[in-house]
Amino acid sequence: MPINWFPGHMNSTRQAIKDRVKAGLDVVIELLDARLPGSSSNPLLAALTTGRPSLKVLNKQDLADPAQTEAWLAHYNAQPHTRAIPLDAGDKAPSRALIKACRELAPLRGDMHKPLRVMICGIPNVGKSTLINTLVGKRAAKTGDEPGITKLEQKFVLENGFYLFDTPGMLWPRIAIAESGYHLAASGAIGRNAFDEEEVALELIATLKRRYAPRLQERYGLTELGADDAVLEAIGVKRGAKIRGGAVQMHKAAEALLMDFRGGHLGRITLETPEEMAAWRQTAADAEALKAEQAQAARLADKERRSGRRQAASGDA
Repeated sequence: MPINWFPGHMNSTRQAIKDRVKAGLDVVIELLDARLPGSSSNPLLAALTTGRPSLKVLNKQDLADPAQTEAWLAHYNAQPHTRAIPLDAGDKAPSRALIKACRELAPLRGDMHKPLRVMICGIPNVGKSTLINTLVGKRAAKTGDEPGITKLEQKFVLENGFYLFDTPGMLWPRIAIAESGYHLAASGAIGRNAFDEEEVALELIATLKRRYAPRLQERYGLTELGADDAVLEAIGVKRGAKIRGGAVQMHKAAEALLMDFRGGHLGRITLETPEEMAAWRQTAADAEALKAEQAQAARLADKERRSGRRQAASGDA
């Protein structure tokens, strides 16, 4: 699915992260969407902050499948120099656990002489501003339900010797994993003008049919689940998304399904497992390697053709 999602302010965010790392950084907090922990993890961020301890925060865990959240926590906690915790951004007590985890990741810092310097990052619309407001205890960062609310870096002193640097939500230049693109779009991380809602809704239906079919049937009163487009049409009928003549507005049906998913009205759902994400990454890596190999072969072939033409021209002379 083609998505154009790298506007100028995200390029600026990338430079701001580079500058912050250069100035000094002890822990990187990456806020993930617990419904799609792998897809919402930014590979560009990992490259920019190599060598820094990482705290993976699975936010919106109240919307995610509890069993799958445990699987993802185990996955991240098994990685070196990494901690993972679940969180509801608006819950004060779990939010304080974030500070504790950061101190454990950098135990030699955290006083007035050597303050703990923590940077918090996350894709757009993952709940970062809400979490910061909860940590600080006031509406210190703007919040909203559209990607890209925060534009400039902000600094907060959460406790004595604990500095938190906020950055705007940042995505990466190109989606290598098709499934991740659909999951990010379904979650609301990508602006609605960058993708086809009906296409995303159909992919979401396919996933829900595999894992949470009873939720679909219960939510929309469906006695059976047929083809994906038939399910979307049935959702449109249930939601009154019809036009004159009785035809269903599939775009409106898609909007209804995506809003239900984002609002948690389909129940606690996780779209991917660690094993699936690993397989998708491998498939994407293999495709990239093949593409590079084909490009190299094309360059060599072109070079040989040019050389042949030059030799032929030399012989004619």
